[in-house]
Amino acid sequence: MKYSIFFDESNKLDAEKKYSYYGAYGAEQNKCEKIVGDIQQILRLTGKKSEYHFTEYNNDKDIAPYLYCLHHFLKTNFQINIFVVDNDIALNYAKRADISVTELRNLFYVKIPERLFYGLTRGLSDDYRTVEIVVDHSPEYGKMRVYSKLKQQMNAHAIYRGMKYYVNKAWYKDSHKSIPLQIVDLFMGIVVFLMEKSYLNIEDDKPIIKSDLIYRFLIEGNNIDLFQKQINIFKWDGKKDIIHEVDISEYLSQFIVFKTQYDVGEMTKISNIKLPNESTKDLRIKLGYTNNQLRMLLGYLDQLNGKGRNTFIMQNYYNEF
Repeated sequence: MKYSIFFDESNKLDAEKKYSYYGAYGAEQNKCEKIVGDIQQILRLTGKKSEYHFTEYNNDKDIAPYLYCLHHFLKTNFQINIFVVDNDIALNYAKRADISVTELRNLFYVKIPERLFYGLTRGLSDDYRTVEIVVDHSPEYGKMRVYSKLKQQMNAHAIYRGMKYYVNKAWYKDSHKSIPLQIVDLFMGIVVFLMEKSYLNIEDDKPIIKSDLIYRFLIEGNNIDLFQKQINIFKWDGKKDIIHEVDISEYLSQFIVFKTQYDVGEMTKISNIKLPNESTKDLRIKLGYTNNQLRMLLGYLDQLNGKGRNTFIMQNYYNEF
């Protein structure tokens, strides 16, 4: 039986960013194929042509395929591990040690598997199996020999711990050809958004649109509980050999409180200015919403009319799945 691990990173080591993020998800071959098939069905159902990328979600016309994908995947009992690096501390260390940022990143690719990958393989059954590691394509990885380092570290750990698996392949795929890599990108993008509190920027419609997607995803079913149970976050802050586990619930609660207050304010505005028989377009213009925020407005109107926030979006999903 083959087990696959999908790996991606966000922000990398960047002086302009507070943190860099590394994420991984693992699944047995049959389960992975089932998930891919389901997501492809969602793409057909919603008519979405392009792949999923959190940074590119800037228009809520795509809310259905994104919401369906996030909600459906969360129900598959998966586990995503995310490793967070404090960039300031890391870059200061590189400066003191007189090494380049590239050399520093190389060191992290040796250390990262300890938290990201080992936790995913620890629960594998006693049946011997092969493991492959799939990394989102980047020209830098080949130059830094990332693939061979990940394979070597994992196999060294397997032998040392007496684990019954062997990594026979570590390679790359272009994310537009790999739905599992796109899923890692989506969930890691949400974690980055929450931890960096990007939702506080309400002067730009892009964070507002992303916030609406995340909020709608979290309030559907028991997704908040599942999200907290299935996303594991570890943070490195340069203190000896200690890796801290991050409690995502703190970031979730702060986001929910902010978003609830924001939504109450927006729905109050709608109640105060909406006229009988007024078109949605006229109302949107009065509110100062862009074309990219139409579904957000429709969600508010449903909520004001006593319906669920996701009523007009999720009904097709539940009919199909």
